[in-house]
Amino acid sequence: MLTLYSYPELFGVADNNGHGLKVYAFLKLAGVPFVHEHVFDASAAPRGQLPYIVDDFDTIGDSETIIAHATAKYRLTIDAGLSAEQRRANHLVTRMLDDLYWVMSYSRWKDERFYPAFRDAFIAQHPQIDAAGFEKAKAYNAQRYHFQGIGRYTPEQAYARGLADLQVLADIVPAQGFVHGAAPTSCDAGIYGFIANIYFFPIPTPLKAFLDAQANLVAHCERVHAMVSNN
Repeated sequence: MLTLYSYPELFGVADNNGHGLKVYAFLKLAGVPFVHEHVFDASAAPRGQLPYIVDDFDTIGDSETIIAHATAKYRLTIDAGLSAEQRRANHLVTRMLDDLYWVMSYSRWKDERFYPAFRDAFIAQHPQIDAAGFEKAKAYNAQRYHFQGIGRYTPEQAYARGLADLQVLADIVPAQGFVHGAAPTSCDAGIYGFIANIYFFPIPTPLKAFLDAQANLVAHCERVHAMVSNN
């Protein structure tokens, strides 16, 4: 059976990282049986990054590569009905969500207005991680942000990027149903992975404030959450 390795849950969300939650939601929506293992240390993962899967003799990292592997191996039809135009749109949304990831992560680890609330909530739910370990992770992320570039932005500049991404999602997600019709596709799994990691977190970042005001994004998140939770 396929095993998904990803970061721990938080605030009722199955993975507190958008990429891992995207894979989790995709597998659930596509009906693929799997075991979900939560890990803190990514050193055993391909390229040292989560999520990754072990599927028989294959160990595969990167959320998009995992989805492509599962689609081919298990002959999944979740995206079978998409047009070429819809597939291009999915590609663009996926790349935009990669950009949103950095802003969302910045809001938790870099912005001192919100970091303490994130740290305290995480340690309260996962007491095996102490404050010293969290500070070490914070320093590591600061290096990542600097080299990626988002760490050189002011908070206002960083959030402007993330809010622009969220505005695009608010413009394309319908009030009812899913992005490409009545049934969810991989695009919906990807959007949920990141939106849920903002919406369900009771930390009042600018991203959270904007999202809470978008009824269609909130409804979409809750629809997908109901489909992938406890089933």
